[in-house]
Amino acid sequence: MRIVIIDDSGLRATVLEEGLREAGYDDIHIVPPRGAFVARLERMAPDVVLMDLGSPSRDTLEEMLTVSRALARPIAMFVDQSDEAMIGAAIDAGVSAYVVDGLRKERVKPVLELAVRRFNAFSRMQTELEEARTALADRKLIDRAKSILMNQRGLTEQDAYALLRSGAMNQGKKIVDVAQALITASDLLGGAS
Repeated sequence: MRIVIIDDSGLRATVLEEGLREAGYDDIHIVPPRGAFVARLERMAPDVVLMDLGSPSRDTLEEMLTVSRALARPIAMFVDQSDEAMIGAAIDAGVSAYVVDGLRKERVKPVLELAVRRFNAFSRMQTELEEARTALADRKLIDRAKSILMNQRGLTEQDAYALLRSGAMNQGKKIVDVAQALITASDLLGGAS
């Protein structure tokens, strides 16, 4: 597992690195948050990012949250102090674990594992949500195509669906693709839907 530590303070980065090495991780890279470090991080393709911000200013926090949005990886953020706005911004940006005043090497492994698990759970939920949205959009297209067939051919809903299904099978396409083609053709011909 490739782990990147974003840290401006060598001492704090050392604590994280020691905790990771003691936990059995060895592909560890420390990146200072300067220059074009976001592009550098993207090229490194880390599996997990640990951000040690100490007492971040609003600008520093915003910069780190940009990293979170850009990478789409599990990210654990360590800060010395925080407030509700900072916590909310971190969560909105996709930070998987947000640890306040908890930088000790024995805590690094559990925090890392938590960040990975939360990131994976959130990713699964996002995938399921996108699949549900796609299924709903497909269902709406199929219903609209059935309506066109019912109105123009005087078919029942069941017969309209059977016609769409057989058309899809005959063309080797998905029903939703045939439905979309029917809707497009109907719209071009000025048909009612």
